[in-house]
Amino acid sequence: MANSTGRSLVIVESPAKARTISKYLGKGYQVEASIGHIRDLPGGAKEVPEKYKKEPWAYLGVNTENDFEPIYIVPADKKKQVNKLKEALKGADNLYLATDEDREGEAISWHLQEILKPKVPVHRLVFHEITKEAIQTAIESPRQIDAGLVDAQETRRILDRLYGYDVSQLLWKKVGRGLSAGRVQSVAVRLIVERERERIAFHDATYWDLEAAFETSDRESFTAMLTSVDGRRIPAGKDFDATNGKLKNADFLQLNESEATELAARLRTAEFNVTKVEVKPFSERPKAPFTTSTLQQEANRKLGFTARRAMQAAQKLYENGYITYMRTDSTTLSKEAIGAARDLVRSEYGDSFLHPTVRVYANKVKNAQEAHEAIRPAGTPFRVPQAVRGELDSDQFRLFELIWKRTVACQMADAKKQRISVTIEGDGAVFTASGTSILFEGFLRAYVEGSDDPEAELANKERLLPAMSQQDRLMASNIDPKSHTTQPPSRYSEAALTRTLEEKGIGRPSTFASIIDTIQKRDYVYKKGTALVPSWTAFSVIRLLETHFGPLVDYEFTAQMEDFLDTISRKEAERLEYLKRFYFGDDGAEANGEAIGLKPRLENKVEEIDPRTTAKFTLGTPTTGEHREEVFVRVGKYGPFIEQGERRGSIPDGLAPDEMNLVKALELLEQSAVEEEPLGIHPETQKPIYVKVGRFGPYIQLGENDDEEKRNQSLLKGMAVEDLTLETACKLLLLPRTLGTNPENGEPVQAFDGRYGPYVKCEKETRSLPAGVSPLEVTFDEAITLLKQPKTRGRAAPKEPLRTYEKPSPVTEQEVKILDGRYGPYVTDGETNASLRKGMEPNEMTFEAALDLLAERAAKGPTKKKKKATKKKATKKKAAKKKSAKKKTTKKKGTVKKK
Repeated sequence: MANSTGRSLVIVESPAKARTISKYLGKGYQVEASIGHIRDLPGGAKEVPEKYKKEPWAYLGVNTENDFEPIYIVPADKKKQVNKLKEALKGADNLYLATDEDREGEAISWHLQEILKPKVPVHRLVFHEITKEAIQTAIESPRQIDAGLVDAQETRRILDRLYGYDVSQLLWKKVGRGLSAGRVQSVAVRLIVERERERIAFHDATYWDLEAAFETSDRESFTAMLTSVDGRRIPAGKDFDATNGKLKNADFLQLNESEATELAARLRTAEFNVTKVEVKPFSERPKAPFTTSTLQQEANRKLGFTARRAMQAAQKLYENGYITYMRTDSTTLSKEAIGAARDLVRSEYGDSFLHPTVRVYANKVKNAQEAHEAIRPAGTPFRVPQAVRGELDSDQFRLFELIWKRTVACQMADAKKQRISVTIEGDGAVFTASGTSILFEGFLRAYVEGSDDPEAELANKERLLPAMSQQDRLMASNIDPKSHTTQPPSRYSEAALTRTLEEKGIGRPSTFASIIDTIQKRDYVYKKGTALVPSWTAFSVIRLLETHFGPLVDYEFTAQMEDFLDTISRKEAERLEYLKRFYFGDDGAEANGEAIGLKPRLENKVEEIDPRTTAKFTLGTPTTGEHREEVFVRVGKYGPFIEQGERRGSIPDGLAPDEMNLVKALELLEQSAVEEEPLGIHPETQKPIYVKVGRFGPYIQLGENDDEEKRNQSLLKGMAVEDLTLETACKLLLLPRTLGTNPENGEPVQAFDGRYGPYVKCEKETRSLPAGVSPLEVTFDEAITLLKQPKTRGRAAPKEPLRTYEKPSPVTEQEVKILDGRYGPYVTDGETNASLRKGMEPNEMTFEAALDLLAERAAKGPTKKKKKATKKKATKKKAAKKKSAKKKTTKKKGTVKKK
């Protein structure tokens, strides 16, 4: 054995975590990163070890014939890191495995031990925050690798491989290549598809009521809504059946427009009295500290972050020692954390805002990960947000502030409120008004769920009514009919999907971000604003799975699989029997529960499944017109299309399934029929000209589809397909038009229709055409006049700001405003411009958020630096060539020496 060096090797997952931990350990420790997993199942046939390649199960990377033994390999991109860790282990007296404390982290530690084969003592370090105290405590009390957690992770990996690989291959054959299935992924898609089915089946209903403006004897006004007339209740949206749009209770009074107008006229002369005043005090308690799931939901609602963006920011905050471990199902806090939160309540808000006793939040999920704390600021006492603002980027700071406020608020006093309801009657009509007033803000002073601005939210939550007593007379100053239309159920947002998956016990919150990413990458789902919309491909896949593999997308069955993994992690169950029943089935028993028999079921279904059935969705049969055959949406290998007999029609991108009905389908079929018939023949080329509709709108095509020299040209802005003539189409095909030769430089002057509108160009000079001037009609003289004018940014006069803030910039002391730019909205302080990120709404952006964007952009330096970077890049390129030549020579010499 090598002589003792007195040095210990500590291995964590990420370089950032390694850097932070090394700050807290002395010279006797070397901290290295595994950079995630160093060993895994083969990623494809090429990675399967040669000795297994002929085995029937080799494609799975799991030996299904020998107790589901996983075949692990070190991926090519990890071999260098493994060698580095082996080298670092040489001469070390101890090996500390300090990977994350969840199943994945435990598995990484186990794989490291298996690969490195250390001959020195191995210690497992566990800590939920990266602070000096936490690291020191972990070093002083290490433990062994938890076999239960490793087994649970390995079983999950095997289950996911069996499900994912085998079912995905079936989808490739029956639906289309590039698709995938997954234990949690497919269930998440099913939820989104089911919600869209509800929207498709939804029938709206329109109903009317009255809104009245009343005045008290003190001339104080308020509004109230009609709730009943002559003893019959006025319905609300929930009183209508979503499947047929009819009232659930026939005794309710559904007013139409004329009836509501007549009633309003009658009641304008009526006398009104207050018949009832109810005051109900109530309390609102703060929410529990964040778990992984609730953090993702709140970051989505309040900050507009996707689940992935929230987790990326949280990961950086954890690795750099700002928050505790961010993958947790627990809502508990340590005694030290509770003490730190309560101290902050006293110092920041005062004793009256502190809850008299320590608040304890019960955990909802029974599993191995409950050993963690909730997500909170790291260390004690907690650092206040302003103290770390300069150390964090915008995303990290906003998320840290959210976590800090939620943690502190959880130990604050209840908010005290009262709800006041007033009933007003006159001439057989009953109106009601309700208001809420906040008697004591309590925790709302620090944190209001779903809002970035607690003060503004406090104002919004209060609706004060004038003081009134029973029998008070009121004057109706105005009574107006109001129309309402029932709305279909809302689509899932990322936050709502995350919440539903967690409520159903499906998957782990730490995996939700990657699942939501995956279903979008596979084109199962796309976003419309914040809503998740399923594609027709998703409809086809889910129908196939529901029809032929029901348990695989059954919510209860999937949740039970998760429960089983938890029992393994707690060492309460063995996995082998479960895997056998799941994969091979149970002879003599029906395939229910866990005895699904995936392998035999797949073998039986390959011939049985008819893709023409699973990928066909009826829209109905027209009763008029020339074509009377049934109309379908079909999902083909190249995407969805409309089919009616021999007729076909393409479906435009972004048209949601609930917007597709028989009327729309017939319209698209007619449009496609027009595309198949040429508009006419080009007089010079003698080629047909077609009018087509593509992803980006209508365009014309010169030549047949298989013509290698065919040309496309978009219609000009404002042009309608129905108004397009052969003459106009021929003019469009002349673009870019050459108008003449510039006498000053001998270069051609041309007119173009570009991405941002029409313009003229001569050499490198371009000028946008004024509004109303077409590139088809602009003359040479007009173009020359435009080119001689000084260049201005944009074609039109400067637009009005989308928003202007009252306070000036603390940096430039100039006005801060949001403008509508060429590439979308951006914020400016007169010196720095910063684009708004996707999903940011100008009207909702706070002054602080605007300053954050500007600071972030300013930190990157001025835009002109790009030019310098280009020059440097070019220089580097030349240098690289020399370097590479030297390298080759050295290599040759080295080879000779070696021989």
